Amino acid sequence: MVLKLSTTDHRSDIVGMRYIYPVLSRRAGGLSIGINFNTNNTCNWRCIYCQVPNLQRGVAPAVDFGLLEEELKAFFTRVLHGDFFESFNVAPEQRVIKDIAIAGNGEPTTLKELPEAIALIGKIASAMGILPKADFILITNGSLIHQSHVQQALAQLSHYNGQIWFKFDSATEAGRKLINNTGQSLSAAIENLILATTLCPTLLQICLIDYNGHGFSNTEHHAFLELLQEIKQRCDLQKIMVYSLARTSQQPEATLIKPMSIEVLTAFAEDIRKLNFTVSVSQ
Repeated sequence: MVLKLSTTDHRSDIVGMRYIYPVLSRRAGGLSIGINFNTNNTCNWRCIYCQVPNLQRGVAPAVDFGLLEEELKAFFTRVLHGDFFESFNVAPEQRVIKDIAIAGNGEPTTLKELPEAIALIGKIASAMGILPKADFILITNGSLIHQSHVQQALAQLSHYNGQIWFKFDSATEAGRKLINNTGQSLSAAIENLILATTLCPTLLQICLIDYNGHGFSNTEHHAFLELLQEIKQRCDLQKIMVYSLARTSQQPEATLIKPMSIEVLTAFAEDIRKLNFTVSVSQ
């Protein structure tokens, strides 16, 4: 079987490693080196669009730092000096490392050893010349930013000129419960977002989905614009990324959700730009 990376397939086992999985990122436009610490498919949320099979509530297991170091060095070497791009049929224009992204099969900030893990990744990637050319990203739902170990991790990320991609899929309490299955209040999420911007450069990512044919309601639309106005006044948010589904959900609600149309995404982005934010759109 010929292997080929795809923006629609982010399998964490594609290169046979425990912690590392390469993907072609539709938002980054090239190779994203994914880091998965939630190897047990656990998360403290359960987003209805999540593509992780057998997702469970829980936290990331302890890291095998020896194995993590071994995998990082081996994979970086293969990409920089080996046959990786040829083996996975990556188009010539995409044969560039755009970022190292800590994401994976659950919420990475549930890992208690996250500060040490980020420090190790940063040290090895810098020594091998990947950083600072590539971006260093932590993709998070932001629910644990207030915890001390997460703030220590963000300090390490900032040391390596990294950035936070902070998930915010709904601006209403009802929407957050429906889409993210989280009990965290909207006000607590806002405070964590503002705190994140003081610790490390932060981008906001908004995934809009059409649930049960309801589309993007006026209530949700107006709530988002009000929320973003508040954020604009209270913190320095770098950028907003608006996007929709690219991969099939593995959650029970999968048959009830579909991607939001590009027309809706584009119109929403235009409204956000009127608030003087930089916005990108991808479907």
